[in-house]
Amino acid sequence: MEELRLRCFTIDLQLFAEKTEKPTAKRRQEAAKKGQIANSAEVNSVLVLLVGFLGVKFLAPQFADGWAVLTSDLFKMFGQKDFMVDYRILQSILMMALVFSAKILVPIVGGCLVAGTAASVIQTGFRFDITSVKFDLNNIDPVQGVKRIFSLQSLAELVKSILKVLLVGYIAYNEIMKEFMNFSGLSDMSIRASAAFIGTVALRVVFKIILWLVIIAILDYMFQKWRNEKKMMMEKHEVKEEHKQAEGDPQIKGKIKQKQRQMSMMRMMQALPKADVVITNPTHFAVALQYDPETMSAPTVIAKGQDRIALKIRETAKEHDIVIVENKPLAQSLYFGAEIGDVVPADLYQAVAEVLAFVYKLKGKI
Repeated sequence: MEELRLRCFTIDLQLFAEKTEKPTAKRRQEAAKKGQIANSAEVNSVLVLLVGFLGVKFLAPQFADGWAVLTSDLFKMFGQKDFMVDYRILQSILMMALVFSAKILVPIVGGCLVAGTAASVIQTGFRFDITSVKFDLNNIDPVQGVKRIFSLQSLAELVKSILKVLLVGYIAYNEIMKEFMNFSGLSDMSIRASAAFIGTVALRVVFKIILWLVIIAILDYMFQKWRNEKKMMMEKHEVKEEHKQAEGDPQIKGKIKQKQRQMSMMRMMQALPKADVVITNPTHFAVALQYDPETMSAPTVIAKGQDRIALKIRETAKEHDIVIVENKPLAQSLYFGAEIGDVVPADLYQAVAEVLAFVYKLKGKI
C-alpha cells in the first residue's frame, strides 16, 4: 500500500513537472466549459455559516421572547379550572408554535440558501454543466479510486480537515475555560438569565470560529486557484499544436493557396479569348487587354503572367488569333502597375491607345 501511495504521488508530480507553459485563452475557455474553475467549498461553507450566525444573533432575542410569551399564555390557559384538553386545542397550539417558529427560521434558512448560491456564483459565475452528472466508468474504476484517495488533493483535504477540527476544538476549549468560574453561578440565576449567559458565550465562541474559518477559506480558495492553474498548464508541444490549429496547418494552407491559384488561372484562361491584344516582353511578361467602348471606361487587364504563365498566354492567344504585340517597357509597366480586372493606369493611356489603334487597323476595324 505504501508503494502504491508513493507511485500515485510520483505520477501527480510528474504531470505537474512536464507542463511548464501557461494555459492559453483557448485552454481556459475549454476548461471553463467543462466546469474546471477554481471553486472552494470552504468559501461556500463559511459564507453560509456567517449568514446563519448573523441571523441567529439578531433574531434569537425575538425568538426567545416570543416563546416565553407563548409558554406563559399556555400555562395560564392550562391553569383555568374549566379548561378541557381536546385534539382541536392541541392542533391549534401546534399550529401556533409552527407558525411562530417559521417566522424566525424561514429568514435564516432563506438567507443561508441565498448565501450559498451567491458564493458559488461569485467563484464560478452563472454556469450549468451537465457533464458532471453524466455516467462515467472511471468513477467506479478501483484503480482510479485509489489514485484519487492518495492524490495531492486528498492529502490537502485531509490536512485541511485536521486543521479545522483542531482549531475549532482549541477555540471552544479556550473560550469555555475563560468563563469556567462563571458557570458555577448558573444555579443561582433565573432560567432566563442562565439561557442568556450560555447564549452569549456560545455566540462568542461561534463568532471566533467563523473568523478563523474565513482565513482558512481564503487560503483554500488561493490553493484551489493555484491547483486549477497547474491543471491547465500545457506542454510546449501542446502550445505549438494549438497555435498551428489556430493559424492553420501549413500544408493545408499551401494546398488551399495552390487550389486558389489553379482556379484563378482557369478563370483567367477562360476570359483570355475575349482579349483584343496581348502585349509581351517578349518572353518574360505577357499582359492581355480588352476594350469595349460601350461597357468599359478604359482598356482592362483580363490576364497577365510571367515566364511559364506568359508562355501559356501567348500560346492561347495564337490559338484564338489574338494579336501579340512586343513592347517591353509597356508590358512591364502593365504587369507591375495593374492587377487582373483593373483598368490600365492613366499614365499608360497614350501607349495603350497606340497599340490598340495598330491592332484595329491591322484587323480592319478602322
